[in-house]
Amino acid sequence: MSSATFEIFLGTQPGLEDVLLAEAIEAGFPAPVAVGGGVTFEGTWTDVMRANVVLRGAARVLARIGTFRAFHLAQLDKRSRKFPWGDTLRADVPVRVEVVTGKRNKIYHAGAAQERIERAITEELGCPIAEDAPIVIKVRIEDDNVILSVDTSGEALHKRGFKQGVGKAPMRETMAASLLRACGYAGTEPVLDPMCGSGTFPIEAAELAKGFYPGRGRSFAFEHLAGFDAAALDALRKECRPIETDLRFYGSDRNVNVIGMATDNAARAGVGDICEFKPVPVSAIERPEGPAGLVIVNPPYGSRVGKKKDLFALYGAFGDVMREKFSGWRVGMVTSDTTLAQATKLPWKPTGAPIAHGGLKVRLFQTDPLG
Repeated sequence: MSSATFEIFLGTQPGLEDVLLAEAIEAGFPAPVAVGGGVTFEGTWTDVMRANVVLRGAARVLARIGTFRAFHLAQLDKRSRKFPWGDTLRADVPVRVEVVTGKRNKIYHAGAAQERIERAITEELGCPIAEDAPIVIKVRIEDDNVILSVDTSGEALHKRGFKQGVGKAPMRETMAASLLRACGYAGTEPVLDPMCGSGTFPIEAAELAKGFYPGRGRSFAFEHLAGFDAAALDALRKECRPIETDLRFYGSDRNVNVIGMATDNAARAGVGDICEFKPVPVSAIERPEGPAGLVIVNPPYGSRVGKKKDLFALYGAFGDVMREKFSGWRVGMVTSDTTLAQATKLPWKPTGAPIAHGGLKVRLFQTDPLG
């Protein structure tokens, strides 16, 4: 693949853009900028590969492969046929085209535009079109500009390749990683989740503490693009040197079935030796031995799991245990309901922007170390 630079877009949930920006800066990507729904920067195909493999908070990585003007479908057809698809796509790999049209366009029919672009790719390059294609070309038509991007991730990046079992209302790994970062977690302290479900928070925290790359165990769409360098991907994965750690990561849940899932998920991710999961209700959790760290929890909100009136007691019990047993620990809690957060009677700091999560708007509530 060429060493030319182009725009790379890192997607995330609205509300987490600044957290992903901080991660991209820390990872050394060149001059990243937060935009709605993600982060952009000018980079190379090497950056695309690295972003997919090393970033914990990115949901997907799009590469801008070109843009041209088109005022009507005949012009779209002609310019699509002249576009150098072969620079990015392989003739033997099926593709799918997705088109989104804005309001200020002469071309407004997304289906007709998709048909023209697909036909151009097939007839000029020989690429088959398939619904389940490993490569997706995302087309945005905005102010009569046809903006072409390729999804380089394939399956969304929260699918790390290790989790098989999930509980109700699961949190995506990418979101969990960003929330840990938003709580100031950097892999140097223990983490406990007293409503851990399938173990996402403790497992993400443990992986970070061990220095694991999140994309170490899965494949990506970019592996099917023209000029893909398999040796470079292999070398990037080998750069990852696991860190020895004495830290421990804890999860508990009253549902005994998810504890088994969490234990298995941690083992598959290679962090089973430093994660401990127990079937314990919130009111009975104990402070772990050793240094203080971070308690982070994604309790039911009443909108999906559990009836709201029953939840005030749960949140109250959580707050009681934190105040009584977790002096010196910080608390992070995700909920869509401020009144439930207040039921904990914990000293919450002012919250940041709302975060899109499964059709809801949630907020991250945080404390300083508890007195």
